[in-house]
Amino acid sequence: MRQSEDDITKTILERGAHCPVMLGETVSLLNPQDSLTYLDCTFGGGGHTRAILEKSACKVVALDRDPQAAMRAREFEKKYRGRFEFHQIKFSDLDKLQTGGYAGILFDFGVSSFQLDDPARGFSFMRDGKLDMRMNPEEGISALEYVNSATEKELADDIYKLGGEARSRGIARAIVEARSRSRIERTSDLAAVISGSVGVRTRIHPATKTFQAIRIRVNGELDEISSALPKAFSVLAKGGTLAAITFHSLEDRIVKRFFKKCAGLPEGRFDHGSVQDRIKLGTLLTRSPLTPSDREIAENPRSRSAKLRAIRKD
Repeated sequence: MRQSEDDITKTILERGAHCPVMLGETVSLLNPQDSLTYLDCTFGGGGHTRAILEKSACKVVALDRDPQAAMRAREFEKKYRGRFEFHQIKFSDLDKLQTGGYAGILFDFGVSSFQLDDPARGFSFMRDGKLDMRMNPEEGISALEYVNSATEKELADDIYKLGGEARSRGIARAIVEARSRSRIERTSDLAAVISGSVGVRTRIHPATKTFQAIRIRVNGELDEISSALPKAFSVLAKGGTLAAITFHSLEDRIVKRFFKKCAGLPEGRFDHGSVQDRIKLGTLLTRSPLTPSDREIAENPRSRSAKLRAIRKD
């Protein structure tokens, strides 16, 4: 018997599995149908994939660059044999797949709870661990390397632009001074340097925005999103839905502008291009982004900044 979105969410929670943000709203927009194929570009803990597969007799192709996500995917390969396929690649490389014509494609951007909650991954100042922050610990430079080698100007610019931190110059100066005495190797050490440089109480932890900036920089997250969205739209079937969940304004701005461009609409206030030059390729399903319910935010505070946007390909 087919399950409703609420039933699927309840089942996932009862199993103790990871329940992703805005699960019901996401599945409702994608509206999985029998025999069709869907692409989950950010597998993570598999919550969205599981819900899609439970909703209908469809197939899901899933991507994630994190080796730990690849390990979690093995359970799905056994349970949903013939209906699930996993690839350990960055979602910006989705064009390398030999498949296309997806009825729905989903992105759930940002860091996963699995990554945040594991001290060994070095993502969170709330859990002491060696600085890393890489989505794939097997490639690229780590946060440890970046924090201890970037120039003061590079640090200040990234912390300001990627974290929206107004005190970026003081924080960058404090990092450079601290590392001149000894390498900054642990999340707790970096958080202490940042907190000491700010010197005032704030509503959120003073290290929040800087940690976000470093994570985005290390993983090239904004470039990944900008590269992946056009590729995803190109492999979406006519009538298919492209949905994206974002967690901060930098991600949301990229998604919003791309969706508006595909819908033949001005991309922003300063887009004064002529109407005849616009090409309508899709229809917005969310004129304004959907946001989590008060109940979801109460149950999962990490969902509070989430925004869900979707577009249907004409």
